[in-house]
Amino acid sequence: MLLKRCLFGLVTLLVVSFVVFLATQALPGDAARAILGREATPERLAALREQLNLEGSLPSQYLNWLGSLLQFDLGTSLAAKQPVTGMIGPTLVNSSVLMLSAAVVATPLAIVIGTWSALKKDSAVDHATGIVTLVLAALPEFVVGILLVLLLSTGLFHLLPAVYVGTPGQQVWNDPAQLVLPALTLVLAVLPYIVRIMRATMLEVLDSEYVQQARLKGVPERTVIIRHALPNAVGPVAQVIALQLAWLVGGVVIVEYLFRFPGVGFQLIDAVANRDLPLVQALVLAIALFYVVVNLLADVVTLAANPKVRTAR
Repeated sequence: MLLKRCLFGLVTLLVVSFVVFLATQALPGDAARAILGREATPERLAALREQLNLEGSLPSQYLNWLGSLLQFDLGTSLAAKQPVTGMIGPTLVNSSVLMLSAAVVATPLAIVIGTWSALKKDSAVDHATGIVTLVLAALPEFVVGILLVLLLSTGLFHLLPAVYVGTPGQQVWNDPAQLVLPALTLVLAVLPYIVRIMRATMLEVLDSEYVQQARLKGVPERTVIIRHALPNAVGPVAQVIALQLAWLVGGVVIVEYLFRFPGVGFQLIDAVANRDLPLVQALVLAIALFYVVVNLLADVVTLAANPKVRTAR
């Protein structure tokens, strides 16, 4: 199954590369003239068309571009005049640190809250959890981020910086306080969905026959929860967690722009504004690769958590 998932992942990346190529280079109109403007000279237009592989037929353009990708040649940034590979490296690291921080906090916290809510079904704690998660799920991430800034930076409390103010070249983890607000925004954005699905799955598992049988045999309730209920509930939730973590790549674009965080999202918006096609292409493919890897890891977790899937023929 994992080999099939890897194959599907490669096919997905191939399809994404084709879509990215169409969206950036093969649309109607002259991409070189759109980038350089109306006052561009014929010499500059010709040079840019050659750099962007705009000469020749559409299939040949795509195959040339794909061949460069397979050789890890992402081209040269039109705005910065630097190799794209060197430009996206630091931003990928920064975004990875931000998303990893949010995932490390959100995933176990959501599992614990969802399990606790299921164990306290129809109690005040359960109802309060349902209301809070529903409100958070209804709020866009940029609204959550603005509210956190008003609460923790500019309004009631002055505990954290409202935006990222690090110096160029500085590692983002050197000043953890500047990671708190963007990471907390992402945590509150993905937490409600995982909590709600974990609660629903846990309730279903707690009502299953094998859990009831374990209780009738006199197995301590703590053992029933940890050894029997929780592993079987986490398996299906792993797919939801993977989707939410993959969503972080999309959500991080808005959050990074809101907090001026030097990551992939902020760089992508800047590249689109500058019509830097090689940089846009590389960043979109990097985001697609993250989606594929996260979903593959979710399949591994599902296999490890569910013996039925692991031993199925």
